[in-house]
Amino acid sequence: MALAKEKVIEEARKLLEAEGIKKSISIVVIGHVDAGKSTLMGRLLYDLGRLDEKTKRANEKGSENIGKSSFSWAWGLDGTTEERERGITMDIAQQALMTPNRLITVLDAPGHKDFIPNMISGASQADCALLVVDSSTGEFEAGFQRAGQTREHLLLVRSLGVTQVVVAINKLDQVEWSQARYKEIEDLLKPFLVQTGFHPSKTTFVPVGAMQGVNLAGRDMEEAEELNVWYKGPTLVDILDKLTPPVRDILGPMRLPVSNVFKGQRTGAAVSGRISGGVMQVGEKLAVLPGEETAIVKSIEIEQDSVPWAASGTNVTLYLTAIDPIHLNVGSVLCPPNNPVPIAASFIAKLIVFDIQIPITAGTAVEVFHHSKDLPATTVKLISTIDRGSGKVIKKNPRVLTKGTSAEVQIDLRNAQVGGGILSSRGIPLETFAANKDMGRVLIRRGGETIAAGVVTEILG
Repeated sequence: MALAKEKVIEEARKLLEAEGIKKSISIVVIGHVDAGKSTLMGRLLYDLGRLDEKTKRANEKGSENIGKSSFSWAWGLDGTTEERERGITMDIAQQALMTPNRLITVLDAPGHKDFIPNMISGASQADCALLVVDSSTGEFEAGFQRAGQTREHLLLVRSLGVTQVVVAINKLDQVEWSQARYKEIEDLLKPFLVQTGFHPSKTTFVPVGAMQGVNLAGRDMEEAEELNVWYKGPTLVDILDKLTPPVRDILGPMRLPVSNVFKGQRTGAAVSGRISGGVMQVGEKLAVLPGEETAIVKSIEIEQDSVPWAASGTNVTLYLTAIDPIHLNVGSVLCPPNNPVPIAASFIAKLIVFDIQIPITAGTAVEVFHHSKDLPATTVKLISTIDRGSGKVIKKNPRVLTKGTSAEVQIDLRNAQVGGGILSSRGIPLETFAANKDMGRVLIRRGGETIAAGVVTEILG
């Protein structure tokens, strides 16, 4: 080992407590399809000097050539041909931004309903959320109605542990920079945010016009004149610069859920994800779960810089040796061989049931989402319903769970059918919420809809 573990922990602690050093924080950009998320982030990257003039011009020309000139800013993040042709984000794009006091990792999540699993993967790696809403008439309402992504995304990020949210009310130029419209949207969203579990002190609203860059990094341009009449508050960058990084668990065992696997530039395999606990260093041997494989950390990269170690809460890319890339999968977890993550095929979770039409019963077929992994499962037993305020048991062995209920449920993973054969479920690397908050959260979906979310209280086997 290049450095003793204690020394690394001590260095990480000093860095986290140090004054005058940019603090790292990750944000997931969420919202209904076409709210302007990728456009806003593309424009912000440009305004902060992360997107150069040459690339900007190439994106403008390319998007014009396929008749989608209004998407040119989005091309800063939507990189695949299919995303560009369809004009929608499908996968998670990762970028880095620097503000005076923060180093921000941005995860641009897809807004389209079909790509919710990708959005969950992005949200599970984030500390904060940036919700982008379209203020144009009818569009905000479409995203905020029962089936809209504005609602579902907020529920999902809160269920995945995000406590801070910045709401960027976008496209105000399309409603003549109306203060009344801005206020109307704010008044509709505030009670829903509280109901979803966001504390008002951790919720900030900001008016923006992403296309012209109004109030992203500044508003001293001609296009901002009408906004300046009534808005005197901070810009989006000012707000991002004041986000509070959560407490990092650097003393616990190292956990890294893998969100992406790719071939290393030189040789071997590379994975990326956010460290969910502890510290890791170059030269360390790690177990890859589920499975019997181990790998050695050849190098660690943070925002393309090579570093000797990394700590909990950091989004990293790892280059690994002594392992065949075939054994690395999205959803695998890397951890120390002497302190592995339990593999669970059956567990008890305390769930909050969302606004569902069809109740949950014992034997309901569902999908369990944990970080970047989703597996078929069954709600084997409804153990009890619980009072959300006091945590006391209201009823044992309830027959059904309806919307808004809080309950303890036993969930067993099912064998999945692949092609003609049956693939037995080997279990999922899970921990109880008490052992590791990041590793102990689950989302439950059914028929393309998120029906519940909660925390793992016990692993049965």
